[in-house]
Amino acid sequence: MSPVIALRAPLDEDLAPFITLLGNLGVPHRVAEQGNEQVLWVPSEDIAAQVRELYARAPQGDPQLQPVQAPVASSRPGVAAAARRSPLTLVVLALTLLVAVLTWGGEDYAVVRWLSFVDFQIDGQYIYFATFAQAMDSGQWWRLLTPMLLHFGILHLAMNSLWYWELGRRIEARQGALMLLLLTLWFGLAANVAQYLYGGPALFGGLSGVLYGLLGHCWLFQLLAPNAAYRLPRGVLVSMLVWLLICMTGVFELLQFGAIANAAHVGGLVAGCLTGLLGGFLARQLARR
Repeated sequence: MSPVIALRAPLDEDLAPFITLLGNLGVPHRVAEQGNEQVLWVPSEDIAAQVRELYARAPQGDPQLQPVQAPVASSRPGVAAAARRSPLTLVVLALTLLVAVLTWGGEDYAVVRWLSFVDFQIDGQYIYFATFAQAMDSGQWWRLLTPMLLHFGILHLAMNSLWYWELGRRIEARQGALMLLLLTLWFGLAANVAQYLYGGPALFGGLSGVLYGLLGHCWLFQLLAPNAAYRLPRGVLVSMLVWLLICMTGVFELLQFGAIANAAHVGGLVAGCLTGLLGGFLARQLARR
């Protein structure tokens, strides 16, 4: 459930009596200072409407006064309810699952070659890659984005899908499905191009570059314009950044666990930090008006 703003009040207004009334009624709420205002957050728009009506009737609080329908704290929504509120997040996950099925987890190279950043041919134990220019000259523009849908193995798919579900639905709830779509495409493009420029023609894929973009976006947006949707546990942010640094040491390649597309991670993170800075700055300016 995404918190919504129920009230805005000047800093010099004493909201304490009204806050006490909300507490007596059992209304879940949070008050924060944004710019030159006090902002009252509640769990849902239904509760927000009742809180506004109650505030219009008793701005200074009145323990004898009851709202038209006393709001009750809702329990944590189930997966089905969360899914209905996150259609775009589900569409992206469905596409990655479909691609995983079509490519047999990245093992059917006859299909993988049509979704990779550049085309390739396998001859015995050797793989021969085409160039990016050849792909573009052939009008294969989809290759700029489709590697983000490729996953190699069930663990790769599962981990990336879980993180996209966690981060994607936060952005969809806070900024809408269209913004999540644009950000996903932008982060995927940035990650794929960064990996190609750094590593040259190679077979790579996965949503992880997009995930680092979503992480950077939520992180810096939250720093500039605090909001409940983008407030990630500190351990999540630290662990993902530490994991990025560990991957960049090359230890997994040394242990022969497979190559990591580190440039894609960094490219996605940088792109996400840029959108987070821009989005957070604009949200902060709007909150001050």
